[in-house]
Amino acid sequence: MVSSLLLQIAILANMAGGLGDQISVYAQVDQSRHIYAGQRFTYQIVIEGYNQPGQVHLTPLQRFQPIAMGNHDMSQTMVQIINGRTYQQTVVRLVMNYSLVANEPGMITIDPVTVTIEGKVYRTNPVQVNILAPGTTDKLELDVQISEPNCYVGQAILLTFRLYIAPDADIRGLEFNIPALLDQRLVIDDPPEIPSDARQVRIVGNLTAFVRQGRAQYKGKAWNCLEFRKILLSQQAGRLDLGRPSVAASLAVGIEQRRSLFDAFDLFGPRARYEQFVVSADPIVLNVSPLPQSGRPAGFYGLVGRYTITASAKPTEVYVGDPITLTITVAGDPYLAPVRWPELEQIPELVQNFKIPTERASPNIVNGQKVFTQTIRAVSDQVSRIPPIDLVYFDPGSGRYVTAQTEPIPIKVLPTRVLTGKDAGARPEDVGQVSQIEAIRQGLAANYDDLGILHNQAPAGVAAFVSPLPLATWAGPLAILVSSLLIKITFQTRASRQALRRRRQAGGRAIKRLKIAARTRDLDCAADALRDFIADRFGRNPGALTPIDCHQIILAATADQGLADGFQSLMGKLEEARYGIADPTVMSEQWLSGAVDLIRRIDKRSGR
Repeated sequence: MVSSLLLQIAILANMAGGLGDQISVYAQVDQSRHIYAGQRFTYQIVIEGYNQPGQVHLTPLQRFQPIAMGNHDMSQTMVQIINGRTYQQTVVRLVMNYSLVANEPGMITIDPVTVTIEGKVYRTNPVQVNILAPGTTDKLELDVQISEPNCYVGQAILLTFRLYIAPDADIRGLEFNIPALLDQRLVIDDPPEIPSDARQVRIVGNLTAFVRQGRAQYKGKAWNCLEFRKILLSQQAGRLDLGRPSVAASLAVGIEQRRSLFDAFDLFGPRARYEQFVVSADPIVLNVSPLPQSGRPAGFYGLVGRYTITASAKPTEVYVGDPITLTITVAGDPYLAPVRWPELEQIPELVQNFKIPTERASPNIVNGQKVFTQTIRAVSDQVSRIPPIDLVYFDPGSGRYVTAQTEPIPIKVLPTRVLTGKDAGARPEDVGQVSQIEAIRQGLAANYDDLGILHNQAPAGVAAFVSPLPLATWAGPLAILVSSLLIKITFQTRASRQALRRRRQAGGRAIKRLKIAARTRDLDCAADALRDFIADRFGRNPGALTPIDCHQIILAATADQGLADGFQSLMGKLEEARYGIADPTVMSEQWLSGAVDLIRRIDKRSGR
């Protein structure tokens, strides 16, 4: 009885203590398994008494190349029944997971990090981790090369990664450690040409690559080879030490020894014994030069490489107001992703002589060329050409700015003529005076006086329509037509309803995603939320939206320059933060409040 009473008191005290405890934060690493140099391991920040993620300041973890691996709500409720009475205890706990890597063996100390929760700053404990030295092997070789170690800001650099594996190697558990692909100072992209036999594989965190597998010769030996390529663009000048790429793998080194008599009856035969090995490549270093300030043309927007630009138009003989399809093609450099839409509105002669729609189609990559297509309309029959279009870029080979230009396109614009009743009744002898009306054999709407042209068209009665052959002739096509119309109307109605629903819910969905992104400091999630908001609200493709595109769409829909400028600035700052340009205001509470207010105002001004 006494022990039961003491147990009840202990449970009540524990419950009371749990209700009164403050939030606590601590860090831990699971060391139940060996951790080797070059192999990633999980570092956890545990928040007790709160189940929402805090704002983690990762600066102390940067030397371990942290990757956020998601959060897990570990809260639970425990119920106990003692002497017929029910006692309930709730534990509130959230675990924030990060993947870290240490490149050198030995005992390391992970310094404390600070976590901000509801405006209050908490500090974790330091964590000591024993990093073991992996074995070395001649069954693995790693070769990582970059195309241009000396480059300029914004220049596309090709990184080629090749892992060579001995044909007789029994391997499992490959782990890639490529610090360059996680460096916030670089923009990472896939090369323009993807081999048809490549597979998309997750290599580091959420980063994927198109990996090819095949046979290759290396250092005089035959290997199985895994290969992929990535494009690196530096957004920061200076010497960039991008670390040493490595691959950790488990290799079979022998057969496990039997530890009991029962192992002799193993149905699957002897089991291989695996040990951890790491193979490394030379460190990657980029010497990035800044773009020169002198001689920088007005139309330069950061394009670095070697490019050509051409233009064509069809048709070249039109009437005033008729559409002309203008096709602009940019080629030269194999990496064309940074090439933007030409600023047609900045060409005075083009703006003066042509109507240029604000809507733009997404460019296409065709045969290694980026193709832009736009419809323009001449406003006067005095227009005689489509003026040259400039493309300004920096040539890293010559170290200077270059302005490429299309050739002017001569066109012939005819004055528009109004079609009159006299034109519609023209006789053949008048055709020469009516140049805009196509003459047929007897002219348009020719008059005849001979009654012999008339035929008896009296109906043959209802029987002629319901007899088998005529009935099949007209009833079958009619049924097909009616069915297709009903199907088309049904699908169009369903699609329009879905589009309307996305349009109405776009703002609320974007705000919810932004709040989550702000809590987790997820810049990619925030950028996707803003792009998806514009895409859903105005029926656009989110993958092709840039801050400038969003500015034009908002301005056209709301006629509010302030809203358009504000949204463009919001996206611009977020893009800069993603590329490593520090701005303490991004993802702050003030930033989030301004973003939410901006989305709601755009929603309101653009109507339902």
